[in-house]
Amino acid sequence: MILVVDDDKSIRLSLKLILERNEYEVALAEEPKEAIRIIRDTPAVELVLMDMNYSHESYYTSSTDGEEGLTLLKQIKVFRPDVPCILMTAWGSIDLAVRGMRAGAFDFITKPWDNGVLLERIETAKEIQNSSQRSGGTKSINSKFKVNPGTTSSEAEKLGVRLPSLSNIYATVSRVAPTNAPVLITGESGTGKELIAEAIHRQSRRANGPFVKVNLGGISSSLFESEMFGHKKGSFTDAISDRVGRFELAEGGTIFLDEIGELSLTSQVKLLRVLQDQTYEVLGDSHTRRTDVRVICATNADLRQMVKEHTFREDLFFRINLINLHLPPLRERRKDIPPLVEHFLREACLANKISSVTASDDAIAYLQTLTFPGNIRELKNLVERTVLMHAPATSQLIPADFASHSAPAVAPSVFPEGPSATLDNLERAAIAVCIQKHSGNLSLVAKELGISRGALYRKIEKHGL
Repeated sequence: MILVVDDDKSIRLSLKLILERNEYEVALAEEPKEAIRIIRDTPAVELVLMDMNYSHESYYTSSTDGEEGLTLLKQIKVFRPDVPCILMTAWGSIDLAVRGMRAGAFDFITKPWDNGVLLERIETAKEIQNSSQRSGGTKSINSKFKVNPGTTSSEAEKLGVRLPSLSNIYATVSRVAPTNAPVLITGESGTGKELIAEAIHRQSRRANGPFVKVNLGGISSSLFESEMFGHKKGSFTDAISDRVGRFELAEGGTIFLDEIGELSLTSQVKLLRVLQDQTYEVLGDSHTRRTDVRVICATNADLRQMVKEHTFREDLFFRINLINLHLPPLRERRKDIPPLVEHFLREACLANKISSVTASDDAIAYLQTLTFPGNIRELKNLVERTVLMHAPATSQLIPADFASHSAPAVAPSVFPEGPSATLDNLERAAIAVCIQKHSGNLSLVAKELGISRGALYRKIEKHGL
């Protein structure tokens, strides 16, 4: 049963009609006091659709600042913490919806709503809630899906390696993948965020659809709309032909927005609008288009801290952070190093047609002492370098083999001299040296060079690195 709480009779009846046509049982409440009575007396309530403001003076206050709705939400969570609540608010009251999300709401929709979007949000909430109940969880739908550490997934086999520390992650992937819930994957560079995003797509109902990857750090604010939504020929000076946007390319599938923390505030507003209404406009075309895309985001930035610093919109953060998967750095999961090394050794030998090579126990112990700022990516590079330099001269690698390649030296000759020592060539060489020094960890590269990741991406593309 779905409980609809709104003081506007026309809205209550409209929602009742829509929901009953889609075979949902519906209960209606005009004010918070009536809603609480239904929540306490009706165990069949599985979801609440609720307004944030009520005009009646008989309960709480007569103001329209949303305090009534927030109080009602908190009371519902006291009586029925397992019941997801979807807030209904005007677009101009997004800040109020964000306060509701912080108070435990599952999601929010803006008035006037799109029936398709509304039904999809309801279905997503119910699917995740049912999944949580099947797994024996008693927490609310906003829990981080803690599960039995022994749970595993076929995704481990797809990657060719079973990592003990990621069993929880793969179990969560299996539970949320069939839904349309937005997912935010966090963790340092090189921890495998893109692989997790692909795993979610493979297990979703959209597996036969496209999986479109977008590196937001490499897109300037001026090109954001053109890249994401497309443009028509002649819509601006350099628009010499029509361009299909990334959201259109991902139609019916999944769009993976990597490095979302690099998005400018202006672009964040444009993205929020699409995620909220599932509509967009192609540059140069006034026709509004609908999009049917599942959104997965990733970042190595601390978005919560960025929200506090007002460099990332709080409403966008709550929109993309319905489900959060955090991938710890490799230095915190040293028990994953042995299976990873074995996997990378096997891959390197097969790729280079080299006889099988193993790593001694002492070599594994040595690798477990390293910090690996580049995480799994750095470990993979180290293993591959060591195999290429020492196999097939030896069938077993020892600590000294890995130690000689763990911090590759950079020859001074990489910097151009004489007539070729132009500013562009020197810049290219400096970036290349820094990338090699940090084993491809672009966050560390950008930090050392004193530029943003977005600027670094553009320079890498400019110099063909």
